[in-house]
Amino acid sequence: MNFFHYEIPPTAGLPLHISDFFPKLNSFEEKLSQFIGVSAVQIECSATVALVVALSSIKKLSHKKKVIISAYTCPWVPIAIIHCGLIPIVCDSKKEHFDFDLKKLRASLDQDVLAIIPTHLAGKIADIKKILPLAKKNNIYVIEDAAQALGARIKKQSVGLLGDIGVFSLGVGKGLSIFAGGLIVAKNKKLFSHIQKTSTAIVQNNYFAELKRTVELIFYYIFYRPSLLRIVFGIKLRHHLKKHDFIKAVGDDCSFKFPIHRVGYYRKKIGANAIDRLNTFLSINRKKAISRMKALEKIKNLKVVTSKQAHETWPFIVLLMPSEKIRDQIIHDLWPKSLGVGRLFIESISNYNYLKPYFEKKDLPAGKDFAARTMIISNSPWLTDKHFNEIHRVLNLHLVKT
Repeated sequence: MNFFHYEIPPTAGLPLHISDFFPKLNSFEEKLSQFIGVSAVQIECSATVALVVALSSIKKLSHKKKVIISAYTCPWVPIAIIHCGLIPIVCDSKKEHFDFDLKKLRASLDQDVLAIIPTHLAGKIADIKKILPLAKKNNIYVIEDAAQALGARIKKQSVGLLGDIGVFSLGVGKGLSIFAGGLIVAKNKKLFSHIQKTSTAIVQNNYFAELKRTVELIFYYIFYRPSLLRIVFGIKLRHHLKKHDFIKAVGDDCSFKFPIHRVGYYRKKIGANAIDRLNTFLSINRKKAISRMKALEKIKNLKVVTSKQAHETWPFIVLLMPSEKIRDQIIHDLWPKSLGVGRLFIESISNYNYLKPYFEKKDLPAGKDFAARTMIISNSPWLTDKHFNEIHRVLNLHLVKT
C-alpha cells in the first residue's frame, strides 16, 4: 500500500506554518475582534461549547424552552440545544436550499420559542434580514451559526453580527484552526458581558484535555498536507466507504459526551500567528471557487448552491443534483478517489437515529430532498486544475445523460 498517496482534504483549511508555533506578543482575542469587527470575542474549546455557552446565557434571561433550527444543519447544533435542557424544534428548509422556509418558520413560532438558529452553511450566507423582524416581533433571540463562515461578510459587515449572537468554529478544516475551538460574538455589550460571565461559570480548566488538543494541533501541522493526509484521514475514510457507513465517513457520528474546557495560552498564540494569513487565504480561495463555479454551472442539470454574495467564504463547493440516484452514481465514482469530493451532512437533521427521540415527528420534504441530492467538492488549495478537470469530466459524463 502506498502510504504517501496524494490526498485532498474535503474542505479548505488554512495550513499552519512552523513559525506559528513560536509565540509572539499577540492577543488572539484582539486579532479575532479586529478581523470580525467587534470590541471583544469569547473563545471556547469548540463551536459546540460556544453554542452551549450562548444558549445557557439567554436561557437565564427567559423562561422559554424552544429553539428553532433548520431541517438541514449540523448534528452538533441540536446536541448543544439538548445539552442545555432546551427543546430543538425543526423547521423545514426552503426548496433546494438549507435556509429556512419563512412561511413554515412563521408557523413554528409561539410564546415558548427562545431562539432561532439560522446557519451560514459552507460559507454561504443565510437570509438573516428576513428572520430578524419575525424574531423582534416575538421577542426571540437570533443566534447565527457561522461555524463554517469565518470571514464571510454581508457588504462590509461580518456574518454573526446581524443577529443577537454569532458563533464561529476554529476546528479542523474551518479555515483558521487551532484543531478544536469556537468563538462567540455579540454586538450588545450588556449581552456579551452576560455571555462572558456564563462562560466563567460553566467552563473550567482541564489541563489534560488541553494538552491532548495541543498535541493534536501539532500532528495537524505535520499531517495536514497532501502527501501525508492519507495516513490520518484517507485510509479511515475509504474503510467507512467500503462498509457503506456514510455517517462515520463524514464524521456525523456525534456524541452527547463532548469536552468542555478552557482553551490554553499556547494554542491561542498559534492561532494569533496564523490569523495574519487568513484574509489572503480566503481571497485566493474565493476567486478560485467563483471561477470553478462558473465552469460547473455550464454543466446540464447541475446547480451550484450559492447566495451570490461577493464575500462568501468557500471551504467547499456545494452541488445540487437532479436526483438522489444520479448523486449516488457520481459519489460512487468520485468519493473514494482522494479528490476531495464527498457529502456534507448525510441526513436531514431529524433523520439521524440518535437524534430522532428528541424531535417531534414532522414531514420535512425540502430538507430531506436537499440532503438526498447534495454533494461537495473541496476548495482546498491542493485541488489542482488537473484534479478539478477530472471531477468536471465525471460530472458532465453522468449529467449529460439526464
